[in-house]
Amino acid sequence: MSRLKRWGRDLLVLALLMLVMIWVMDSWRAPQVPLAFADQPMHTVDGREVTLSTLSQERPLLVYFWASWCNICRFTTPAVAAMAEDGSNVIGIVLRSGEDAKVERYLQAKEYRMPLINDQDGRLSASWQVSVTPTLVIIDKGRVVSSTSGFTSSWGIKLRLWWAGWR
Repeated sequence: MSRLKRWGRDLLVLALLMLVMIWVMDSWRAPQVPLAFADQPMHTVDGREVTLSTLSQERPLLVYFWASWCNICRFTTPAVAAMAEDGSNVIGIVLRSGEDAKVERYLQAKEYRMPLINDQDGRLSASWQVSVTPTLVIIDKGRVVSSTSGFTSSWGIKLRLWWAGWR
């Protein structure tokens, strides 16, 4: 076997191992969806009442659990905010990051524009058993269809949303 073929085979094996590891970690850290989560009314920082069921009826919804103090979120949040500005169906849930006014100042300073629910005391994220930030959950027609946590590229997020809509 030529050296080039061995390198190609080794790269393929490495890629498959990485995919399996990502799948195992996502399964292990996946949030536990609370009962009747889709119809639970929630309030955005700008005062709107929303439900995840309503937001996910027309197209898949990205629910982005994050925190202003999270180091990894500093890389993922700009991509999620850009997707929201470009018209993707996104809602953020910011955990334990302060009162609404403080969160809004943070968003303005970073120039992030996305619908946002402030989980100031962490109760909402605890009901989902979110243990890692960031955590990304894809909901379609009121059902969770995908989740991941930790760093995710913008292409990874877009691919998950596309896959959920294609299903």
